[in-house]
Amino acid sequence: MLLGFLHRALSLLTERAAVALLALAIDAGFGDPPNYLHPVGAMGHWLHLGERLAPATPPVARLVWGMGWIVVGWLLCGGIGVSLPRQTIVQAALASLLLAYRGLDRAVAAVETALAVGDLAEARRLLGWHLVSRQTNDLSTAEVAGAAIESLAENLSDSVIAPVSALLIGGLPAMLIYRFTNTADAMWGYRTERFEYLGKVAARSDDLFNWLPARLTALLIALAAQIVNRRGQQALIGAIRDARRTASPNAGWPMAAMAGALDTVLTKREHYTLGTGTRVADAALIREARRIGRMVMFLVTGSLLGLSVMRLVKQRSTL
Repeated sequence: MLLGFLHRALSLLTERAAVALLALAIDAGFGDPPNYLHPVGAMGHWLHLGERLAPATPPVARLVWGMGWIVVGWLLCGGIGVSLPRQTIVQAALASLLLAYRGLDRAVAAVETALAVGDLAEARRLLGWHLVSRQTNDLSTAEVAGAAIESLAENLSDSVIAPVSALLIGGLPAMLIYRFTNTADAMWGYRTERFEYLGKVAARSDDLFNWLPARLTALLIALAAQIVNRRGQQALIGAIRDARRTASPNAGWPMAAMAGALDTVLTKREHYTLGTGTRVADAALIREARRIGRMVMFLVTGSLLGLSVMRLVKQRSTL
């Protein structure tokens, strides 16, 4: 019985790995569609509707409403995932829309380019438009570069490693549920009067779903750094030492690993300081961070390819 279970689990894993591999290829080749065709856009509309219909008071009513709205969203996402055809290309086409590496790398590259030509105002604009929610109009060159590097590291987890992990563990339904939860946290997960109770379940669920992917991303950044610049050990030490300095239980892991990998300090005013390095963040350091990010993607792709080859070998052996 145990062997039969393990056999079925391995079969599902290799099948999902093939979907993930093709999804990454589609994302790399085509990127995101227009917002009105994007499933995350539909998730955003659902969350906006939930916010508009939510009771104004008391806090307990907003907490219960927010929890119910998230649970219904999970059920809708899971149902859509289950109802889709099982063909690899169909699954991969939707899965690619729930990944965002190409868009992430291009957004970070745009900030790098603006800083490289000395256009700090444009770099600030691009950073605030595409990558961070903080105010950017008074950030220094080093702060802009550092924020772009932080966003790259954190979103490697949120936009690649976490959704791919969800796909491998629970298929497309789990990937949709993860992406919905992450979107809900981005829209509702704030410690403000407006969202403190409405978004509490979304924020805590996102923390739970990202616990393992964030730490896995830190490890992958360390492995990638060892290949790119031989600073894998420093990246791992930095992650273990500094990850808990952020308010988020997860975001600090990939960001601190990247700080160690680049021998720099990443700082958000009045919030955290990660790393103890001596290099000042600039366009060149963003470029090196992107090289590490690409190596992370190479490691992920290689792992998925290995699992996919196992599937092909198994299929041939049964012919």
